[in-house]
Amino acid sequence: LSLLQSESRMFNNGLEDCSSPTEKLARKESLKVQKKNYRQEKKRAAKELSSALKDPSVVITANWLKIRGSLKSWTKLWCALKPGVLLIYKTPKSDHWVGTLLLNACKLIERPSKKDGFCFKLYHPLDKSIWAVKGPKGENVGSITQPLPSNYLIFRAASESDGRCWMDALELALSCSSLYKLTAKAGRDGDLSTSSESSHILQLLQSTALTDAELLQLANQQMENDGYSEKSEHEAQEDWDNGANENGGRLTEESDMDQSDELSPGLQATSYVEQSQEEMAEAGEASQVETVSEENKGLIWTLLKQLRPGMDLSKVVLPTFILEPRSFLDKLSDYYYHANLLSEAAREESPYGRIKQVVRWYLSGFYKKPKGLKKPYNPILGETFRCCWLHPQTDSCTFYIAEQISHHPPISAFYVCNKKDGFYISGSILAKSKFYGNSLSAILDGRARLMLLGRDEEYVITMPYAHCKGILYGTMTLELGGKITIECEKTKYVAELEFKLKPFLGGSSSVNVISGKIQQGDELLATVDGHWDGEVFLQEKKSGQQEHLWNPTPEVRSTRLKRQVVQLDQQGQFESERLWQHVTSAIVDRDQNQATQEKFVLEEAQRNQAKDRGDKPWCPRLFNLDSVTNEWTYTHIDTRPWDPERCLVQFEKHGVIQTKEKSQRRHKGLAYSRTISKPNIDFLSLVILLGYLSQCARCNKEVKDIALIEASIASIQKTQQDIQR
Repeated sequence: LSLLQSESRMFNNGLEDCSSPTEKLARKESLKVQKKNYRQEKKRAAKELSSALKDPSVVITANWLKIRGSLKSWTKLWCALKPGVLLIYKTPKSDHWVGTLLLNACKLIERPSKKDGFCFKLYHPLDKSIWAVKGPKGENVGSITQPLPSNYLIFRAASESDGRCWMDALELALSCSSLYKLTAKAGRDGDLSTSSESSHILQLLQSTALTDAELLQLANQQMENDGYSEKSEHEAQEDWDNGANENGGRLTEESDMDQSDELSPGLQATSYVEQSQEEMAEAGEASQVETVSEENKGLIWTLLKQLRPGMDLSKVVLPTFILEPRSFLDKLSDYYYHANLLSEAAREESPYGRIKQVVRWYLSGFYKKPKGLKKPYNPILGETFRCCWLHPQTDSCTFYIAEQISHHPPISAFYVCNKKDGFYISGSILAKSKFYGNSLSAILDGRARLMLLGRDEEYVITMPYAHCKGILYGTMTLELGGKITIECEKTKYVAELEFKLKPFLGGSSSVNVISGKIQQGDELLATVDGHWDGEVFLQEKKSGQQEHLWNPTPEVRSTRLKRQVVQLDQQGQFESERLWQHVTSAIVDRDQNQATQEKFVLEEAQRNQAKDRGDKPWCPRLFNLDSVTNEWTYTHIDTRPWDPERCLVQFEKHGVIQTKEKSQRRHKGLAYSRTISKPNIDFLSLVILLGYLSQCARCNKEVKDIALIEASIASIQKTQQDIQR
């Protein structure tokens, strides 16, 4: 056979040598035509793919999917699959981009699970990053959500049929990603006329491997997230492959029940999403006036017949047309959209500067008001509300927890905490209403205690009352009135502010007037005057210099922190939004009869529970009464200052705010921390150290060179100290 093949090759070569020059030229021309056709086909494929990216209607599939984060809990995100990429957003509007997965680096596999639905996994076979460095429009930073792994993502579809559709679509998109690589040269030669979004995605898909600097940047971004779990994801995957079965103790209701999810104890944190919309009226008296229709006037007269001057209104059922569609617990959170001012107060070196900053923050909570004369819902006993605000500048989070701890009298307790920025607020409010004939007042009796942890300073704060006039005659108008104080016993600084009601003969300039002073002991330091929903000036007593203490300009309003809330389907039965959802829906639809019926259902259920409870006292879930101070305090309060060497991240789960700390481990007398919180460390030392630690943790072998580990740790600690300085 070999001899025959050799003779055949010799025969063919002889035929080629005998070919005429005309035949050779014809073959050469044929090769040119083939190359030309190849280039044209390549350009056509590139243009088709680029047009698919440019056209928003060209999407392989798009739908909601649940994605498991590094914290071992699930987040519901909008996923849009295009050729070669998977775009992840918070909402279907594509305004809040979370991240982009490069499918040319991914493998797809179905993932077993005991829970309902269908799980699948996209991963890099060599544990490299699968994320694009920038977004589809060139974004450098995506919308904040719970941390997501760098080298894989686990998805859950609602049903097996949906999951199979996603698997088929991903197979198609994965094949498209290979075609993108073929069109890389055409894209670089400028043959494509693409939009900025499509050209950027093409650039991402055609990019080469990341440089060492880019890898270090990605490692820095993911290092703290990877440290949330005592066991790395790679170790967890190995244990799953080996059939390990350990209980991770996750509390989330959406948690997976298969073995791999149970391996890492991980961080259990509530998933928050950015609030979609927010009502805010304009400054001035016009937004505080209510025009009552003839139909509703009859309801008011019927209500007034039951009232007597001086009567407490806490037990009176009010008509729904005057209700603001949210709970009083929710309304109390309006004071923390500028919580970054408290972060600045905690960093302020001067005690006088701190009291001014606290007053500035206090004033920032009043300009947000509903349009017209509206009253929030009276919270149901045991009702809770939680939310948070992310601080981009300090990479921290302010958490807000509130609970209705008593119904008669109505008492609301709340706790606000940002341990990393060094402050927390604890307090309770007793809401009382008094009827005076043509007017009524809503009195907020209680105190809030602001603690600056690093300074060990406590500021005791009181609240003004709301006054509504024009019930029987005149125009119904809502104002704020009364004197409040902000007092620090340690520094002896006191701020006194007076909210003034509009006088009978006053003009528009006398609406929402505020005045006050700041003093230390008996020494007057500054005076304050202005309008609490507008400009407020501070004038120094000694120098006579005047400055803007607060002014909610459009620029200032645009810097408001974005409030994060819990999705409705993930809330408990007694959380405000879910509890009042049917009443809110009816009010928004202007269906007063339906709103009244839904409100009656809740109030009747509360009365029945009170009857069943009898004389047994109600025990709040998140707050307890301090027997010494006789004040309500948060059960899980943590007054320890933030320690960057020990504390990793603050989080909340089921109303419990807690801090994840580094776990200290010891090996033959050498203590080290499993998680490194500072990203800017020596990269080579980190690689060496992690290599030794992972070897020791996985195969339990003795570390041969303890001196090398000690040197690496010393280098890391020195760099961390330099960063802190």
